[in-house]
Amino acid sequence: MRVLAISGSLRNDSNNTALLRALREEAPEGVDVEIWQGLKVIPPYDQDDDVVPGPEAVEAFRELVRESDAVFFATPEYNSSIPGALKNALDWASRPIATNAFRNKPVAVISSSAGAFGGVWADAELRKVLGAMGARVTDAELAVSHAHEKFDDEGRLTDDDARRGLRDALQTVITAALDRVAAA
Repeated sequence: MRVLAISGSLRNDSNNTALLRALREEAPEGVDVEIWQGLKVIPPYDQDDDVVPGPEAVEAFRELVRESDAVFFATPEYNSSIPGALKNALDWASRPIATNAFRNKPVAVISSSAGAFGGVWADAELRKVLGAMGARVTDAELAVSHAHEKFDDEGRLTDDDARRGLRDALQTVITAALDRVAAA
C-alpha cells in the first residue's frame, strides 16, 4: 500500500514534516509512506494556465496523488487556516472537479503547532477543502500542541502519545483505502 504524505509547511525544520517522518517510522510492514516536498514548485493557480496538460509540476503532483492509495496531510495553522502554498496545490489538484486526483481518495488530516490548540482550526479548514474536492476525508485526528516540546534536537518525535496518535491515524486511512479497494 502506498500512502502519500504531504506537509503543509515549507520550512526545513518543520514539526509537521517531522511528524510525517515519524509516521513513516510507524508504518506497518507493507505500507510505504512517501513524503512529498514539492509545494515550492507548484506555480500559483491561474485558470488561464489550467489546460490539459497543465504545468509540469502540477501534472506530476496530480499523477502522484492518483498513484497513491491514500493521502496523509500534516499542516501548520496560519492565521486560523491552512498555509497558502498547500491551498494553492489543492486548487490545482481539484481540477477538473468531477475527475480530480483526490476524488474518492481516502485522506487523513493531522496538525501540529507551537500553541495550545495544536492547529485544530487548520485541521477543520483542510478537511473542508478536501471534502469540497470530493476526497474521502477520514475521521483520523491528531493535533499536536506545544510541538516544539515533543521533538528532540534532531527533529525526532519523542512523545509516546503523539506516536500512538500517528499509528491510529495511519491505521484509519489504511482501513479506508482497503475498504475502497474492496468496494471496487
